[in-house]
Amino acid sequence: MTTALKVRGLSHKFGRRTVLNSVSFSVHPEEFFIIIGPNGSGKTTLVRAVSGGIKPQMGHVSILGRSVQDCSRKELAQAIALVPQVPPADVPFTVAEVVLMGRSPHLGLLAVENREDFHLAEHAMSFTKVRHLAGRRLDQLSAGERQRVLIARAICQQPRIIVLDEPTAPLDPAHQVQVMDLLDRLRWEENLTIIMVSHDLNLAAMYADRLLLLKEGRVVGLGQPGEVLTFQTLEQAYGCVLLVDENPLKKVPRVTLVPESVLQPGLQKGREYPGA
Repeated sequence: MTTALKVRGLSHKFGRRTVLNSVSFSVHPEEFFIIIGPNGSGKTTLVRAVSGGIKPQMGHVSILGRSVQDCSRKELAQAIALVPQVPPADVPFTVAEVVLMGRSPHLGLLAVENREDFHLAEHAMSFTKVRHLAGRRLDQLSAGERQRVLIARAICQQPRIIVLDEPTAPLDPAHQVQVMDLLDRLRWEENLTIIMVSHDLNLAAMYADRLLLLKEGRVVGLGQPGEVLTFQTLEQAYGCVLLVDENPLKKVPRVTLVPESVLQPGLQKGREYPGA
């Protein structure tokens, strides 16, 4: 089976600071793959590298069996779509216009959309439930609405892989679940591979097939949520005490932050919370 994404020995520096250090992993087709880790661990740099936003200084990235270095920007855009971390609030285009921009990698020299392009944009807006907003400008929408519009643009791009950088960060819990459910539907109904960055460990545990945990540019955990979200691994990565037990709704880890003020003498480092 051809992997959707393969990364081998990826390293990158900004000045003297190493942000990625020999990172290697693979993502399977139609997998929901989530990258987690503390601030400054290299998550955003990694997704920029795998989506063609930056050229890594060392290592190799291949998409659908083809080296990224061998792909033109247009070919890369036809294979992978990037949804940025912060939905722009000052874009003077309507929702329909923004979504239709996703067709750019597929247009000819005259860059004129045809009936099929408009049909795909309509489908993308319907799928993400923003069709009723088609005539409104992006800067008139809430953060949650803008995020769904950008996902619609990515769908309209017809990639095989969608990469998202913290898509739920600016959203309230209800909109976070809506976006995550939408992404989960995408990989099943549209046969897409989803790769995203998240700071929310519990959302990641609920939705991910596998997790990649980074710390200071290195991989410290890779596997199913139950294999990565352990007390010892999380303490190593985040440097704080986190309780790990089982989510009552699904057999995946549930992570709870423990403030210093509520630590009890019986809660010792290196042990799971009693009863977990």
